[in-house]
Amino acid sequence: MKYIDATTVGTHLATAPLLRALERMFAEGCKAPVRHAHTIPVPNAPDGSLLLMPAWRSGRYLGTKLVSVFPGNSQHGLAAVSAVYILFDAQTGIPLVLMDGDELTGRRTAATSALAARYLARPNATHLLIIGSGRIARELAITHRDARPGLTRISVWSRSPERAVALADSLRAADLPADSVTDLALAASQADMISAATLSTESLLQRAWIRPGTHLDLVGAFRPGMREADDSLVAASRVVCDTRAGVLAEADDVRVPIERGLLPVEQIYELAELCRGDAPGRQHADEITLFKSVGAALEDLAAAIVVYEGLQSA
Repeated sequence: MKYIDATTVGTHLATAPLLRALERMFAEGCKAPVRHAHTIPVPNAPDGSLLLMPAWRSGRYLGTKLVSVFPGNSQHGLAAVSAVYILFDAQTGIPLVLMDGDELTGRRTAATSALAARYLARPNATHLLIIGSGRIARELAITHRDARPGLTRISVWSRSPERAVALADSLRAADLPADSVTDLALAASQADMISAATLSTESLLQRAWIRPGTHLDLVGAFRPGMREADDSLVAASRVVCDTRAGVLAEADDVRVPIERGLLPVEQIYELAELCRGDAPGRQHADEITLFKSVGAALEDLAAAIVVYEGLQSA
C-alpha cells in the first residue's frame, strides 16, 4: 500500500479545490459516526487523547483517521497532534493509500473554517485575529487569506508572546500582512473575524470585547473541559457547527450554554444546512456569527479523496 507524505498531500490540497470538495461533501453527505475518543494517561504530563474518525460513501470510498493529541508535547518542542489517514475502496474493502494525517487535518480544518466564513462573515471583513500559535493557527491564517484576499491585516495573539511573534514573522515571510499583538481584549474589539485554535481550558474571548458584525471561528476546544468563548458571547451569537452531534457530545463552548438554558439547541445550525441552502448564512451586518468546529470525519474523507484522485489523474 502506497504512503503519501505530507509534502505530496499539501500539493494536492490547494484551497480552492478543497473548498469545492468540502462544500459538495457537506451538501451531499456521507456516513460519519461520532468519532471514538479515548483518554491516554501520561505520567507527569496532561492526559493524551486517541481519536478514531471513520467515514464512508457506500460503494465508493471508506476512510478512517487515527489521531493522537498530547498537549504536554509543547513542553518538549514536539507537535501536540499527530495523525495518519487510511483510504479504502468501499466496494471491496481493499486499502488504497495511507497518507500523512497531520497535513490532511491542518488543510481540511482551515478550509472548513474558510467555507463557513464564506456564509457567515461580512463580505467586507478586512481584519483577522488569530488566537493561538501552533500549526492549525498558521493554516487558518493562510487559508482564510487565500479564500478572502480582501483581508489586509492579520493579528496573532498567543499566551506565549514569543510564539506569537514567531508565527507572525513566518506569515510575513509568506507574504501575509501579519503582526503579533499582546492585548487580546483590544485586538478582539478591533477584528472583523476571530479564529481561535488553542487547547485552552478556560474561556479566552469575552462578550464585552466583541463588536457587532464580528465572525467567530472556534476551532481549538475539541473535548469536554476546553473553552475558547464565554457563555454570554456564545448566547449572543448565531451558532453554526460542523456537526451537531459532535458539538453536543464534545464542545463545551456550545454544550455548557445549552445546559445552562442560555442557548436553545434548536438555534444551532449545521454547516451542511447552509451548503444545501436549507438555512441562511449571515442575516444582517450587525449579527455576531459563530462557527464551532470540533472536526468531522466527513471533512477528512473529502480531503483524502481530493488527494487520491489527484494522484490518479497526475
